Amino acid sequence: MWISGIQGLPLEVTVVGCYNLEDKEWISRQDPYVCLEYGSTKYRTKTCTDGGKNPTFQEKFVFPLIEGLRELNIVVWNSHTLIADEFIGSGRIQLHKALSQGFDDATWPLVNRTGRHSGEVRLILHYSTAHLSEKAKTKLAPTAPQYATPSSSLSQLLPQGSAPMAPSAPYYPPTTAYTCPSSSPYTPYPPQTTTYSPSPTPPLGYPPQTCPPPPPPSIYPQHTYPQLPSVYPPQPYPPPPQPQASSYYPPGPPSGIYPPPPY
Repeated sequence: MWISGIQGLPLEVTVVGCYNLEDKEWISRQDPYVCLEYGSTKYRTKTCTDGGKNPTFQEKFVFPLIEGLRELNIVVWNSHTLIADEFIGSGRIQLHKALSQGFDDATWPLVNRTGRHSGEVRLILHYSTAHLSEKAKTKLAPTAPQYATPSSSLSQLLPQGSAPMAPSAPYYPPTTAYTCPSSSPYTPYPPQTTTYSPSPTPPLGYPPQTCPPPPPPSIYPQHTYPQLPSVYPPQPYPPPPQPQASSYYPPGPPSGIYPPPPY
């Protein structure tokens, strides 16, 4: 989100301290300090004597904001008395969160001249105008006008002592029933004009058809069956066997002759 209208507005920057700085001293403890630069505005903290790797500053600075500039440059140095100060590390601070939310408390990394990590710095950014600009936008937003209800306006026009009018029922637009269109886009099917005559029925008085009469009984032959003779009394069933002479064996010799004659 791009934030506009910040030209000349104040931004408060508090340098809390540094952590895990690269040590530039061999015997004694180093004396670091912090330089801040935003546009043409530059500030410097006090030197933290014998601060070593974790110096503490707790110093606040105010920068006038510049339209379109969203970075703050920071450099940490090691102070010397007889020789030039020694560079420890530098970093770039992004202002987008502070300008959009009004507050930012974060730790930012530092790198040395070769691009290696050389420590961290903690800053607190405060932009108090962010809340004021949001309130101004809400005040400038158009609001819907308020209209008095018909009942309240009529009660003011009525003379004193007269009975108040009953509130009228809310008006709703009349609803129209749906009507089927008179003309249909489809062509109606032609009606059936061909008629079929019913099956002819015989006229009244027509002699009904009768089956031919059966032939006279004389045409058919008369079969006669022989009558069995009546036997009385009836014979028992089964009839007893009758002795019969066998034709397969020759008759025996007459009795009283022995030996039998030859054949």
